[in-house]
Amino acid sequence: MRTATAKRKNIPAAIMLHLVLAAGACLMALPFVWMVLSALKDLSQVFIVPPKWIPDPFVWSNFKESLTALPFGQAYLNSLYINVIVVAAQLITCSMAAYAFAKIRFPFREPLFVLFLATMMVPGQVTIIPLYLIMKMIGWLDTHLALIVPAALLNAFGVFLLRQFFKGIPKDMEEAAIIDGAGRWTIYTRIMLPLVKPALSALAIFTFLGMWNSFFYPLIFLNSPETFTVPMMLNLYRGMYATDWTLMMAGASIALLPVLLVYLIGQRYIIEGVTLSGIKG
Repeated sequence: MRTATAKRKNIPAAIMLHLVLAAGACLMALPFVWMVLSALKDLSQVFIVPPKWIPDPFVWSNFKESLTALPFGQAYLNSLYINVIVVAAQLITCSMAAYAFAKIRFPFREPLFVLFLATMMVPGQVTIIPLYLIMKMIGWLDTHLALIVPAALLNAFGVFLLRQFFKGIPKDMEEAAIIDGAGRWTIYTRIMLPLVKPALSALAIFTFLGMWNSFFYPLIFLNSPETFTVPMMLNLYRGMYATDWTLMMAGASIALLPVLLVYLIGQRYIIEGVTLSGIKG
């Protein structure tokens, strides 16, 4: 009886909470709605005061023109294959490093891990000059290797995330495998990795979203339009004296599709992955 009464008392609070969350969701979605609607307008309607939300008429040709005015298709391919390589490489390197830090005892393990995590506190802008000089020395400027290799080899957040999952796996499983004659590589590939699939999925999604939206590093390392990624190609719609806002909004709407697709497919893995628990009861 008391439980039912308590539930009835909580109904108004739950309704208010959901209303606040719905209002926040609508507020956050507002820029995306404006972007898509602006992509369907002609240039004269974009800056009308007061703002006109519904295009009149709908200019569907903006999407086709945004793909043909610049080599947008090539930028799409560049971003896709860079993202696929970086995601695959980070899943391998981060999981191997995380397993070593979590399960293998070696000298100075904890200080090395703290030092490795300390790199997360260093902004990328601080290391960009030495990184640029290194890329220049080895001849990787204006190539995708300058974007792929550094991102694939160093991701302190990914190592930290996976290490927490590995530490949550009971030692008994590893000890039983050792008794059965399994080596480190077998334990890592056949026992540990299947148990941290939620974390691997979350890391893959975070990495994909971060690399797809990355603008700073491509701006520094890439010079030729044929090597540009999607954010760099969108920036070309900004001219010295004028900006074609309708084509830019159309291109940004098209560029948003892979991000939405990845998020819709993997949203449950994001929530599950950041719980930092490797084993479910």
